[in-house]
Amino acid sequence: MNKRHFIQTAVTLATWAAFGSAQAQTALKFQLDWRFEGPAALFLQPAAKGYFKAAGLDVTIDSGNGSGGTVTRVASGTYDMGFADMAALMEFHANNPDAPNKPVAVMMVYNNTPAAVLALKKSGITKPADLSGKKLGAPVFDAGRKGFPIFQKANAVSNVAWTSMDPPLRETMLVRGDIDAITGFSFTSLLNLEARGVKAEDVVILPYADYGVKLYGNAIIASPKLIKENPAAIKAFLTAFAKGAKEVMANPAGTIGTVKERDGIINVALETRRLQLAVDSVLASPDARKEGFGQVNPGRLSLMASQVSDAYGTKTRVDPKAVWNGSMLPSAAELNVLPPAKK
Repeated sequence: MNKRHFIQTAVTLATWAAFGSAQAQTALKFQLDWRFEGPAALFLQPAAKGYFKAAGLDVTIDSGNGSGGTVTRVASGTYDMGFADMAALMEFHANNPDAPNKPVAVMMVYNNTPAAVLALKKSGITKPADLSGKKLGAPVFDAGRKGFPIFQKANAVSNVAWTSMDPPLRETMLVRGDIDAITGFSFTSLLNLEARGVKAEDVVILPYADYGVKLYGNAIIASPKLIKENPAAIKAFLTAFAKGAKEVMANPAGTIGTVKERDGIINVALETRRLQLAVDSVLASPDARKEGFGQVNPGRLSLMASQVSDAYGTKTRVDPKAVWNGSMLPSAAELNVLPPAKK
């Protein structure tokens, strides 16, 4: 073989190798629960560092407009996987018993729901019992509002009147005094209140998890079609995700740039703080450390299924076995991603 022929052959082989590698990449469409804010770094970091690609995946990550929409879009086949509130997933299952493609949770990320009641100190509200007889406000689809009957029962709260509004008005109406308290994700509503001139020390936060409501929060969900046809791709995704999530939790400030790359107008300092609050309150919570990142406790999941069935008034009862499949989770060593506990 002459030198020229050798070079041509080498180039051809390299081209085919690259083509084969590209062909081997499994395309996955993934939808977040919300906009590109701080916590989105958990998914954007492994993408930016090439962890998904190294795992043989071509992952497209899109922003969302609420967990309910994410569940519906994965169910419709528009997306292969997504990030959604566990209660929203349970609600979809129980209200659509005949749906052919009900998504399934494959990894728990927010071990505790971020839902909380927030009020201003000047209202005199300091504990759940103080909410009795008060005016609360939240969008009708807010996870905290939908789950409030569970919080209400656990804390003997009575005679609450609700005011509905679009999400951007929730904190504004609280500041104006139109309502006494709101429900929302703690790390979102607190920062929204600060953006409206309220100091953090003037806000009372009553996290559901601290007041007897042990609901799970957001999980990674997958379509049953993908689970059946390519469980290896899901495991590869979860393994790459865990690797990136470990880096994010260890250094929120150093990884927030991945969010800035997707949404150039974000306030980096604000979103770094939002991410740190999420890490402290729901990602690396005491419950997450006890159960293990990514995992669920079967008894706790069953209790949540029952509570959601009652609070959400679903058409059928939630079957906890139908909403969870942990068989594709990475190894225990790969799930050892939580930062050291703060002293």
